[in-house]
Amino acid sequence: MHKQIDVVRAWRDEEYRNSLSDEERASLPESPAGLATVEDSVLKSITGASGHPTTIGDSCVRPPHVCP
Repeated sequence: MHKQIDVVRAWRDEEYRNSLSDEERASLPESPAGLATVEDSVLKSITGASGHPTTIGDSCVRPPHVCP
């Protein structure tokens, strides 16, 4: 029996992705969103709408977080 993998869920849900075997993770296509890299110096300079600096931990763009 072949296990059906939910590709979109695997892209968005780290816990689900980590539950897959190494072989299953290797078979996943690359996310169309791709990887984004930002220099630490840029992240440290980001200011939210309140005018206060924010941290990447506060980000709502990391799956599975949703922006309010």
